[in-house]
Amino acid sequence: MAPVRQVQVTFDCAEPERVARFWCEVLGYVVPPSLEESATPDGSGQTPPSEQQVSAFACIDPTGVGPRLYFQRVPEGKVAKNRVHLDVRVGTGLVGEERLAVLEAECAQLVALGAVRVRLLLADEENESCLVMQDVEGNEFCLD
Repeated sequence: MAPVRQVQVTFDCAEPERVARFWCEVLGYVVPPSLEESATPDGSGQTPPSEQQVSAFACIDPTGVGPRLYFQRVPEGKVAKNRVHLDVRVGTGLVGEERLAVLEAECAQLVALGAVRVRLLLADEENESCLVMQDVEGNEFCLD
């Protein structure tokens, strides 16, 4: 069996820097210190052609635990529901009204950053409550 590999999550978007800065705020990530690193898909730090420097942006977990997020400009807009999405785990271990209060408080902060609240999914026999949201370009994610 192959060893565990690092993963990077890549977002197709219209405005890479705007979306990256949104996710930095949501997750406590930072923009890498070198613009060259943030503008290359592999994080190699090699300077890309000038036309690519404005077409990509990245952010990283300052603790080194979470995956690198890479945002690349694409010409087409979003046309369907995401097949993969991020769950922002703000209510881990909480249930009932306490969980809902934490989700709602985080939702209010993210809406102030440009996120959109889509719907609240209330707890059932299998799952705790979560909030479905969209980032600044309409990509779905959950507050869980």
